[in-house]
Amino acid sequence: MADNRGVVYLGNGQVEVQSIPFPKMQNPQGKQIHHGVILRVVSTNICGSDQHMVRGRTTAQTGLVLGHEITGEVIEAGRDVEHLKVGDLVSVPFNVACGRCRSCKEQNTGVCLTVNPARPGGAYGYVDMGDWVGGQAEYVLVPYADFNLLKLPNRDAAMEKIRDLTCLSDILPTGYHGAVTAGVGPGSTVYIAGAGPVGLAAAASARLLGAAVVIVGDVNPIRLAHAKAQGFEIADLSKDTPLHEQIADLLGEPEVDCAVDAVGFEARGHGHDGVKHEAPATVLNSLMGVVRVAGKIGIPGLYVTEDPGAADAAAKMGSLSIRFGLGWAKSHSFHTGQTPVMKYNRQLMQAIMWDRIKIADIVGVEVISLDDAPRGYGEFDAGVPKKFVIDPHRMFSKA
Repeated sequence: MADNRGVVYLGNGQVEVQSIPFPKMQNPQGKQIHHGVILRVVSTNICGSDQHMVRGRTTAQTGLVLGHEITGEVIEAGRDVEHLKVGDLVSVPFNVACGRCRSCKEQNTGVCLTVNPARPGGAYGYVDMGDWVGGQAEYVLVPYADFNLLKLPNRDAAMEKIRDLTCLSDILPTGYHGAVTAGVGPGSTVYIAGAGPVGLAAAASARLLGAAVVIVGDVNPIRLAHAKAQGFEIADLSKDTPLHEQIADLLGEPEVDCAVDAVGFEARGHGHDGVKHEAPATVLNSLMGVVRVAGKIGIPGLYVTEDPGAADAAAKMGSLSIRFGLGWAKSHSFHTGQTPVMKYNRQLMQAIMWDRIKIADIVGVEVISLDDAPRGYGEFDAGVPKKFVIDPHRMFSKA
């Protein structure tokens, strides 16, 4: 049997590359399946959602093999797989979905009803998402392969753009979903909370959808400088100047048409002493303040039902002090939840292949080896303006 290695969560702040079992055609409960494929991982990305677990901010168990952003090559296909063959290059939506339940048939693949005994929705290498083994590894199993996988046509052309196409598994569709559910369209004025990779993907998606002005806000000056260099307007939330005044300076009015929360539950605010402190509801409350009446707010940023590292008892159970009355008074619409990647990934693949979006440059893709994954986690946690992409078999250099 072939060897396999993967990035394993060892506890608060610790990950390590270890030997792990080679994938079998079995689901997490040990049942034999015939609808899956085994992939040689071509690329697998470090996500901000992974960082939440590694920081100890979820109930993730030690020993979890991380990684839900996967692009791979089929090396083995189950007997029931009809539309994929060995050698195909594929993008893997981070959602594990059966394709058969009501949710999947309605394109709500982020809340598939069958792949996770604990709750709706499954994902690779993620807490409470069905115990599917993660893909920050050399090899990984993908179930329901005909339904889940997006085949990348023309292998040579795809490998030329693999730095961009690796973003199809999560970050680009997630940013796009945030922009779509916020109602971004031609001529929109848009505020994006968060200059990390998802925020930048949302900003790039807003531009792709025709927004007139895209403003990205953050407290991290390095990330803001990168956002500015990509052509976006910025709001520096470390300043004393309130967000609505910074927006008014840019637009001539203190409100935008719509907004995206690309930060989630580990948001931070500033106290009267200027010191940053955790304030998990601060982003949502600020967005309600700056979005016009009857505007929409897309929320692809992660919020959890249990946060053992939260500052207060309510937040530990996912309860936040949100000014919902303000949102109600302004007739705001909110859209939350996991992104149904399959709803968007084929169109976004076309946008990449036809040079309509240069997502790798925008989010700051940096390719690293599997052995460098712990360093990537450390630097990403420190707030560098990069999206770390792991190349387990050094296929990028070969391309």
